[in-house]
Amino acid sequence: MNKLQFIDLGQSEYGITWEKQESLMKEIIGQKLANQQLSEIERIPTSGYLLFVEHPPVFTLGKSGESHNLLLNGSQLADKQISFYKTNRGGDITFHGPGQLVGYPILDLENFGMGLRQYIYSIEESVIRAISQFGIVGSRDPDATGVWLDTGLPTARKICAIGVRSSRFVTMHGFALNVNTDLDYYRYIHPCGLVDKGVTSMAKELGISVDMEELKNAVLASFIKIFDAKINY
Repeated sequence: MNKLQFIDLGQSEYGITWEKQESLMKEIIGQKLANQQLSEIERIPTSGYLLFVEHPPVFTLGKSGESHNLLLNGSQLADKQISFYKTNRGGDITFHGPGQLVGYPILDLENFGMGLRQYIYSIEESVIRAISQFGIVGSRDPDATGVWLDTGLPTARKICAIGVRSSRFVTMHGFALNVNTDLDYYRYIHPCGLVDKGVTSMAKELGISVDMEELKNAVLASFIKIFDAKINY
């Protein structure tokens, strides 16, 4: 069983949180490199972290994303008080904001015996199981990462986006689950580069506001089970 340190950052600006992720990733990679100089019996297990956070309104573009999927210019972003970052994660453009649960696992995948594809699948499964406790049936789209509702139907809509970066099998970035998110922000982008599918939130699907702490506990519990991890606070 792998030990993870869980950190709830509360509300934090995107750039500050990105720097923290980079620092933790660098720490873990440094531990891996140091272990290479030791015998197998001397090696110390690398650290692992799971961060939860809510960001002020921000659009982030993945390294393979297309800038035209952002439908606002710089002055319009400033007027609406929305930040914008070009990131080093995979995927295209997405939104983060209040009422959204963002999770950043910084993990050494070698500790979990999984590759990147299985890792993304496991994140999706963690979210699918968590939202099922609130009566929402999530699923996967074989052509697009994340968690979807009504997959394969004209009403298909995304409720959770996933975008990650991996270096030496150490991950950063992660998932963004729309809980009580203001979905109007998505009018200003082509979410994940898709123009033919919608987005939704738990609150929209249920018709009521969702208790964020209850939701965090559900996601954390399912994450622990799927990743066979023990959490340190």
